[in-house]
Amino acid sequence: MAGGPHHVHHAGTHALSRLHQENHQVSRIGWLRAAVLGANDGIISTASLLLGVASADASPSGVLLTGVAGLVAGAMSMAAGEYVSVSSQSDTEHADIARETAELAQSPEFETEELAQIYAARGVEPGLAREVARQLMAHDALGAHARDELGISQITTARPVQAAIASAATFSVGAAAPILLALVAPTAWLAPIVAAGSLVFLAVLGALGARAGGAEIWKPTLRVTFWGAFAMGLTAAIGALFGTVV
Repeated sequence: MAGGPHHVHHAGTHALSRLHQENHQVSRIGWLRAAVLGANDGIISTASLLLGVASADASPSGVLLTGVAGLVAGAMSMAAGEYVSVSSQSDTEHADIARETAELAQSPEFETEELAQIYAARGVEPGLAREVARQLMAHDALGAHARDELGISQITTARPVQAAIASAATFSVGAAAPILLALVAPTAWLAPIVAAGSLVFLAVLGALGARAGGAEIWKPTLRVTFWGAFAMGLTAAIGALFGTVV
């Protein structure tokens, strides 16, 4: 029979697998964090810089030059900062893995019991927890301890180069948006166009980041837009103050 039990079971399993894959976003955490942070910083810092200089009555060419300089400096700063930060995390992970490898070689029985206690603390029946620990130790002892004792997995492991490149690239993209607005805006309307356009970019970025991460949209969007407006307003006020004094 074409639609037998085996076919129904296979179809049900396939549908369940597809549904299961759609509901998990944790594999995106690393690159998504760096990408959103980079683009967000690029928009806010560059737009604030442009508004501050424009408020100080600088020439349009001076405003654009300041924006380009801010883009280059900010991208390099983001890349270096992200690389150093994530490298520190990676160094810690490697040190923990090396220490765990030595402990597994020296005391496999103790490490098996340690793993069993972790599972038991999570609610697994003690006898079953020991059996699970024994089987996982036989299959991949280091992987089991890295994941369940140290909290290190292939998904969450630190990748310094990837994070640095993502931060620099997304910062540059974000910073380019207000610079392009300043380039096409009439001189008399440069500040309001850069401010309004940058807030729109921030809102879109917040919504896209929330959607990609599987979170609800409105709260992240409002949060990033508010703090962007605050930073721009503060920098513009300082620029106007110093422009008046000078």
